[in-house]
Parts: sequence; C-alpha cells; structure tokens
Amino acid sequence: MSDARPLRIGIIAGEESGDLIGADTVAALKAATGRDVELVGVGGRHLEAQGLRSLFPAGDIALMGFSAVLRDAPRLMRRIGEAARAIAAAKPDCLLTIDNPDFTLRVGRKVRAAAPGIPIVHYVCPSVWAWRPGRAAAMKPHVDHILCILPFEPAELERLGGPPGTFVGHRLTSDAGVRAAAAAQAAPRDRSDDRTKTLLLLPGSRRGEVSRLLGPFGETVSILRERGHRLKLVLPTVPHVADLVASSVAGWSDGPEIVTDAHAKWRAFGEADAALIASGTVSLELALAGVPLISCYKLDVFARMAQQFITVWSALLPNLIADKPVAPEYYNYMVRPGTLARTLEQLFADTEMRAWQKAGFAEVSRRMTTAQPSGEIAAGVILKTAGMRR
Repeated sequence: MSDARPLRIGIIAGEESGDLIGADTVAALKAATGRDVELVGVGGRHLEAQGLRSLFPAGDIALMGFSAVLRDAPRLMRRIGEAARAIAAAKPDCLLTIDNPDFTLRVGRKVRAAAPGIPIVHYVCPSVWAWRPGRAAAMKPHVDHILCILPFEPAELERLGGPPGTFVGHRLTSDAGVRAAAAAQAAPRDRSDDRTKTLLLLPGSRRGEVSRLLGPFGETVSILRERGHRLKLVLPTVPHVADLVASSVAGWSDGPEIVTDAHAKWRAFGEADAALIASGTVSLELALAGVPLISCYKLDVFARMAQQFITVWSALLPNLIADKPVAPEYYNYMVRPGTLARTLEQLFADTEMRAWQKAGFAEVSRRMTTAQPSGEIAAGVILKTAGMRR
C-alpha cells in the first residue's frame, strides 16, 4: 500500500453527536498519517466539512422511538441497502459506523456479507449493559472493534461475549467550548435570589423529543415566573429542528433566545444557572461544563411497552459514569411542570442539591479524562484494525 494515496474510509453517522464524533476522528486520521482521507457514506454538516458528500441526508436516519422506526421501516430498509452497496463498491480501507445501531450496524452487516475483507469499527457501544445483552455477541461476526465512550463498557463487552472494545473517552473532554464554559462556571458569581437567572432549555435534537417536551418546559417556565423568578431563557438547538422549536415557542409570553451557533451555545453554558433538558448526550456536555441540570424524557407508546426489558438503574449518562444518582431524572407522567419548577429553584440557589451535582460532575470529568483526545485514540484503533501504517 502506497502511503501517497489517500486513505478511503466508509462512514455512517446519522445524528448530530455522531457527526461530530466522526469529524473529529477523520481530522485525527489526517493528522496521524499525514495523508488525505476520502470519505464515502452518510453524515451531516461536520463530516461534510471534512470532505464527505453524503449519499443522502443524515436526518433520514436520525429517528427516535419504535413508532418512528416502524412508520419509516420501508424507507429505512432502502437506505440501509443503498448505503451498504455504495460502501462495498467503494472498497474503503475501513468502515466506521457511528452510534444509531438500529441503522448503522445493519449497514455494517450487509457490507460484511458483500465485501468480507473490509474491516469494520463501530464507535459508541450500544447499551448492551442496559437492555438486550444478546446484542453484544450478535455484533461479533460483523464488527471487528468497538470504540467505547464510557469507561466501564470494554469490560461489559468482554463479559457478554461481544467484540473487543477500547475506551476512547469522549470528544467533549477536550472540547475548547466545554473548557471555556467550565471555567466560566467555576468563577465566583452573584447567587442572590432576586437576580435574573439564566435557564437553559434543551428539548432534544429529534423532532419527536421537541414535540413532547417543549409544552411541559413552557409550563415550567410560567410557574417559575409566577413564583417570582426573573429569567433569561436560552434554547440551544440544531438546524434540522430549529423551525419546529421556533414554532413551538412562538406563543410563549417571553420566549427564549434560540441559538444554533456553537460559540453562542458554549457562552450560554458558561452563564447558565441551571438547565432543563431532554435526556441524551447533552447531559454529558452539561456535566463536563459544570451546569446543574434536570433531565426529562417522554417515551412514545412502543418505548413504554419496552421498558420492562430495561435493566440499567439510570438512563442519564452522568449518573452512570459516576455510579451514583448525581442529577434527577423525570420520565413520562413524572414530567410534571410543578415538580420541575420547584427542583430548578433548588439548583438556582446555593443548596445541598446544587453542591451535590457540582461534586458529582467533577467526578464524571475525572473518570472521563484520557491521556489523549478521544479522536486520536479512535484514529489509532482504526489504523491498527485496518492494518494501516501511521
């Protein structure tokens, strides 16, 4: 293999978080090898900035909930076949599938069947430790290595008979925006009760999440104002749901500032007194930045039926990483605006609850820290798995 030719990497990333992870990894591959990287597959704006021409819009596979998957099953199956055929035909040095296992691992399985010689690495371990543990062993025939973002996952994969895994940490631990927000959070500030409090509202990056949560979030804000709080509301979101967010808050009496720019988002994280969020990756962003939070989720009907199969004790990443209940979680009928408002009041002030979260988030940061940035570790594993020289 000539080192002069570009590396060719197949890549599948459907969601914003996966797109960011992929872009970081591609940048690290370029830096580690000094070679150009040709990309073929599916991704969003961050991977497109690294040179990807996505086979179809990444939003087509960013679905959440059993009902969404069932409704769009025929189209998803077509997209799976389309992506697999294109990647197998391109004969990449390696296929990197990222998160979203219901779609990406199906692509990987078809690629393995069509072109067995293509190494396959999956980034973000499916939550086999939480439910459906049999998925670990089922991945082994068509996944050569798993890049894990949680420190306990490699041992869980080994225990369950899955592919080998490497803890790479998370790109957020070395993100400049996170670090700037954490420094701002650590600085002394006014905590008097009559001050204007900055409240972050983060209703998720999927349309279903936004639709189910922005109503209760708006009611929570109204209750806080009725109880005498002056609020500055900031709602960071992503472009593909910005229109839905804007229409959903249009009727609020004093609506939030909606931001899609990364710099504005991290500035808001640094200024925030607390955050009201949809459960997801954003909880880790906030924990690493040191922003106290409340996590919420309203599951669709099919996901509620599947709850009986979930064995993990918490769905919130900071809680799982710290191995203790650091931040509160409210689900389904427990997403009650009166409860959310009163809990947020405890996070606005210098209370034991706020101090407990801050200390817990410091432990999360310690456990997530790696010797190298996650993208560099991931790039090294990909090169080794694919038998390529640095």
